[in-house]
Amino acid sequence: MYRIGELSKLSEVSKRTIDYYTKMGLLKCGRSRNNYRYYHEEALADLKLIEQCQRMKMSLHEIKDRMILLKSNQVDQSVLEKQVTHIRDEMKHLHNELHEVLQAMESLGDEDRNRMLKQVTPQALALFQTLMVFSG
Repeated sequence: MYRIGELSKLSEVSKRTIDYYTKMGLLKCGRSRNNYRYYHEEALADLKLIEQCQRMKMSLHEIKDRMILLKSNQVDQSVLEKQVTHIRDEMKHLHNELHEVLQAMESLGDEDRNRMLKQVTPQALALFQTLMVFSG
C-alpha cells in the first residue's frame, strides 16, 4: 500500500494528477484511521495503463471505459464498440502518417533512406508492415 506521495514518486505522476484521477474514478484508494489515502499496488498498473492510453490520444472518459471493460467479467457491448471504433480510427490515422513518411522517404537518396531505415527497430518495421496490410 502506498500513500499518495509514494505513489507519485514511483509512477512519476504528480500528486495533483493522481488526486484528479481518483476523483474521476480512474484510481481507487482506501483511507486510514487518520484519513490518509492509501493506494494498492494495482494503482501503479492503472497509472501505466492510463499513460499508454493517453499516448494513443484517448480521452480520460474513454480510458475509464476501457479500464472498466478490462476489470469487469462482463462484456458491455457499447463500451466494446467504442473501443473498436477508437482502435479503427487510430489505425487510420497511423496509416495516413505512415503513408506520408513513406512518400517523403522516396524523395531521399539511397544513403539517406538507408540511414533512416537503420533507425527503425525490427519490431517497428514489422508493425508498419502489419498496419499497411490491415488498413490498406
